[in-house]
Amino acid sequence: MEFRILGPLEVVDQGRALPLGGAMQRTLLALLLTRANEVVSTDRLIDELWGAEPPRTAANALQYHVSQLRRALAPHEVIVTQAPGYVIRVGPDDLDLLRFELLVEEAQRAPPELAARRLREALDLWSGPPLADLAHESFAQTEILRLEELRLAALERRLDADLALGRFAEIVSEVKVLVSEHPLRERPRTTLMLALYGSGRQAEALEVYRETRRLLVDELGIEPSQALQDLEQAILRQDPALASQEAPAVMRPRAIMVVTTDAERLENLLAIAEPLTRRPARELILARLLHEEDELAAASASLSERRDALAQRGIASRIATYTTGEPGADVVRLASEYEVDLILLDAAPGLLESGHPDQDLAVVLERAPCDVAVLVGSGEMATGPLVTPFGGAEHDWSAIEIAAWLAQSLETTLQLLGTDADPALERRDASRLLSRASMLVQQVVGIVTEPVLIRPGEEGVLEAARDARLLVVGLSDRWRTEGIGHTRLAVALGAEVPTLFVRRGLRPGGVAPNETLTRFTWTLGSERILPPEV
Repeated sequence: MEFRILGPLEVVDQGRALPLGGAMQRTLLALLLTRANEVVSTDRLIDELWGAEPPRTAANALQYHVSQLRRALAPHEVIVTQAPGYVIRVGPDDLDLLRFELLVEEAQRAPPELAARRLREALDLWSGPPLADLAHESFAQTEILRLEELRLAALERRLDADLALGRFAEIVSEVKVLVSEHPLRERPRTTLMLALYGSGRQAEALEVYRETRRLLVDELGIEPSQALQDLEQAILRQDPALASQEAPAVMRPRAIMVVTTDAERLENLLAIAEPLTRRPARELILARLLHEEDELAAASASLSERRDALAQRGIASRIATYTTGEPGADVVRLASEYEVDLILLDAAPGLLESGHPDQDLAVVLERAPCDVAVLVGSGEMATGPLVTPFGGAEHDWSAIEIAAWLAQSLETTLQLLGTDADPALERRDASRLLSRASMLVQQVVGIVTEPVLIRPGEEGVLEAARDARLLVVGLSDRWRTEGIGHTRLAVALGAEVPTLFVRRGLRPGGVAPNETLTRFTWTLGSERILPPEV
């Protein structure tokens, strides 16, 4: 049996497309396939299938739809019940997405000729826009963005392999199409400049740079990256290195984007962002998106001074300052066009009052392709450990990645908080979960974490975080309907240290190697630290 999602959802068994029932069952299958071999909780499935106001019978209805889906896929028993939900067990030969990811992974370790071949095989698996027949479903809109990001990254790497093989003239037309589809993305324009120069068309390559600069300044209020500027200079002096196989690899700067509406809050944000630029080196993008035109000159001058100060400390940065009526959408736009690992922004004053993001923050949380971290609290980071409540949920893992990344840069301790045992409820402590998480953090980041068992709820978290440098908390899986949530809000209001709320993105996190296209997969049980939100 073969499952296909790199195009319209389809299941083929012995050359025959299987009927999958109505829209609810097709959506359920797609939800499981996009998280293949991972447990998808019942709560998550209900939220995605029925939205903010599910019927009281949703749990029973979900069981019915799972049963019907199993019947449609019989005799293959691929959908397994596993607490706290369901998992679909498939391999690369069964699911086109897994096969795509395997081919891309093989290409990463291969010489250019084999890499180009493997990447072509991977891209040939696509039969159109992913999940095209489910594009109207809310979950699919986010998942389609992730899959399109994977396809685009694989295509860019295939073009890199072609550059390394000297196929300059062969790819010029293809890259021009890619540039027209993604006009603000620097990477295709870099490839086009290299391909044109390698084809003996130096003047055209330089014109691409001039056009790129005009477009970026006019549309995003930002200068080209230093890497792109360096490429222009290398072309002007006809640098022999441009003909080497290493030339494409130098043009891949990753970035952290800092967005603030209040100049006084910028220092607090940079105290977190600046250490994250060190290992490995990353660019900082400093953005001020304003409503009033008369604020523009002062904001731009202030960020220019900040950029000069960062340069003196060896940190590459760019600034983007312009007026907009849709700040949230423009933040997403900036992050989408650049290799941004993390958006770091300060919370609007109303977040802690209402517990729900305002319209602009909601847009960023909903649509940004990378991890998003929202800083609340007015205190400055002092000395002490970083502290992260950890329960193994989706956004918890992004919180732990960012906390571990920051702890490594600051050379400080990372404490993972888990609940103590409760014999009355027959609940064991979370030490096993914390131990498994610690081993994974050691493997990926290379630092040892300190497990701390606490009482459930906000009181235990606040007590453990009293001497912390920063408290890093993953958002609830239900942030769209519940906002921060009762318990997390109580923690943020009661904490004596700054709190960073983290939402998991679609792109690989900041601790992922440069060659990684997909996020790490963490398969753990759900032993929650924070009680269910009320």
